[in-house]
Amino acid sequence: MADSGEGIGNVPEHERILQEIESTDTACVGPTLRSVYDDQPNAHKKFMEKLDTCIRNHDKEIEKMCNFHHQGFVDAITELLKVRTDAEKLKVQVTDTNRRFQDAGKEVVVQTEDIIRCRIQQRNITTVIEKLQLCLPVLEMYTKLKEQMSAKRYYSALKTMEQLENVYFPRVSQYRFCQLMIENLPKLREDIKEISMSDLKDFLESIRKHSNKIGEAAMKQAQQQKTFSVALQKQNNVKFGRNIHINDRITEERNEIVLKHTFEEEDENEEEGDEETFENYYRKQRKKQARLVLQPQSNMGYGFPVNRLFDLLFEIRDQYNETLLKKWATVFRDIFEEDNYSPIPITNEEEYKIVISKFPFQDPDLEKQPFPKKFPMSQSVPHIYIQVKEFIYASLKFSESLHRSSTEIDDMLRKSTNLLLTRTLNSCLLNLIRKPHIGLTELVQIIINTTHLEQACKYLEDFITNITNISQETVHTTRLYGLSTFKDARHAAEGEIYTKLNQKIDEFVQLADYDWTMSEPDGRASGYLMDLINFLRSIFQVFTHLPGKVAQTACMSACQHLSTSLMQMLLDSELKQISMGAIQQFNLDVIQCELFANSEPVPGFQGDTLQLAFIDLRQLLDLFMVWDWSTYLADYGQPASKYLRVNPNTALTLLEKMKDTSKKNNIFAQFRKNDRDKQKLIETVMKQLRSLVNGMSQHP
Repeated sequence: MADSGEGIGNVPEHERILQEIESTDTACVGPTLRSVYDDQPNAHKKFMEKLDTCIRNHDKEIEKMCNFHHQGFVDAITELLKVRTDAEKLKVQVTDTNRRFQDAGKEVVVQTEDIIRCRIQQRNITTVIEKLQLCLPVLEMYTKLKEQMSAKRYYSALKTMEQLENVYFPRVSQYRFCQLMIENLPKLREDIKEISMSDLKDFLESIRKHSNKIGEAAMKQAQQQKTFSVALQKQNNVKFGRNIHINDRITEERNEIVLKHTFEEEDENEEEGDEETFENYYRKQRKKQARLVLQPQSNMGYGFPVNRLFDLLFEIRDQYNETLLKKWATVFRDIFEEDNYSPIPITNEEEYKIVISKFPFQDPDLEKQPFPKKFPMSQSVPHIYIQVKEFIYASLKFSESLHRSSTEIDDMLRKSTNLLLTRTLNSCLLNLIRKPHIGLTELVQIIINTTHLEQACKYLEDFITNITNISQETVHTTRLYGLSTFKDARHAAEGEIYTKLNQKIDEFVQLADYDWTMSEPDGRASGYLMDLINFLRSIFQVFTHLPGKVAQTACMSACQHLSTSLMQMLLDSELKQISMGAIQQFNLDVIQCELFANSEPVPGFQGDTLQLAFIDLRQLLDLFMVWDWSTYLADYGQPASKYLRVNPNTALTLLEKMKDTSKKNNIFAQFRKNDRDKQKLIETVMKQLRSLVNGMSQHP
């Protein structure tokens, strides 16, 4: 009884020891086993029996588990045997592909070395071209100067000299040929001075000599046109001499105005000393001739009507204005061609005063800035302003000799100036804007230039008022149409900015080279897109000088165009396959677009207005990245839908491309249950999307 009691008492202790052996690390088993030998004498035998029983129980459990999983193991072996043939074929293909890649790589290495040599040659050629491009304009301008001297176009030659000295020579002053040209310019200028003085003297001597013939020809034409009455024709022999003097005087006055305009125009571009010499000589000689012409004979008081003569002069005035407009069109075109379309740099107070003296510019902020600084407009603005004033002078020189009232002269000047602004200058601006070589930076500068020219129109009105002494408050005073002229030019430039910006975006997008079958994304945005974003950042920094609305419209237009281009790239009919890795890579690029929009490249947008340009892409990519088709199909058509901007037709097109990729690129898909389930899900979603598309076509 005692032994049985001891045996019964040892059983729980043996179970505890077995549990401790099964659950304890092997390093700690020794002390546990030692406790078995430390107990009663028969404890070891009983423990061994208990251990055998436990082992048999574990064997039974292992056998049950093996029997349970045996069929699955057999099935897996069978599947592997089926795949073995395909695996061997795949191994052969991989080996062959690797060999061909190695062979192709040798040719690539050779071509790469050739490319490196070509790049070096190209860099050297580029350096030579840059140096030649600096020198060629100088040589062309100097050749143009020689041609102008040969053609006796001395005024144009002086302008060309001025451009050479101020613009072209400083760029290439380090070259010897430039020094030779600089040394030759003073001699050419002295030659022009001597020739001009000789021509002036010859012309003044010939004026009086030919005036009688001009008057005689005018009277004969008047007779042929029957402008005189029959009675006047009978008295023609008696009063013929007096009529000649009348025509002589009119002709002399007309010649004086034209001649004075011609030489004064050339004088304005001479040096100050030469200008004073020519002007004094000219005035002195013309005063002498005027006294001879205006001194009547003692036996003549005239009394004839001259209305028809004034009508003729008015017609001549209109033709003269047309001639001026054509001439100034050439002047404006030359100014635009010579402009560099960059803000005017100034380094000291003297340069600042020179610009202010040519153009009425007022900006307290710019005045406070330290030197060096820049005017916002380019060189063409003060030149255009000066030439408009020159046109007013030229028009005045003819009108003031018509013996009209100051009010009429004021009206004539304003109408002529309006024609110059609305027709001539506006046409030149529009032609300039449409030229292919005018880029985004130039268009931005043109808009800034037109803004300042528009503001300067009030100073032109004051200029005319000071000449005619007619107040602008007069009821019948004509206003200058500068606002409409420069507004049209600005609108044209803005349209060209939007067009050229979209074209530049297309050029970058064409550089995209996606691997649409990639299994994993690169982990970073595509290079072409980062280059595009950097370009947009730099160009929008230039846009900060534009009116806010123009810059915002350009930025929104660019983002919308980029979004549309990216969407078209995804849905391109020539693109047949798209993998999930490609979708993820494309998503990285769209994220960069959204970050760019969120960085406020142009100030003035409210909230996430600019980000909405990419909302269609974002919702479409989110749908495919999350694979949230149940939510999309359940909420379709609801105003609060998470994927409201995703069109079923768009989603179906992209899904078909992904389905084809899964079929062609994954030869193991048929053996994996998850892939089979995914294919079934895609087919189910496609059926539901087709039903939505068909419903849209039936109920537009």
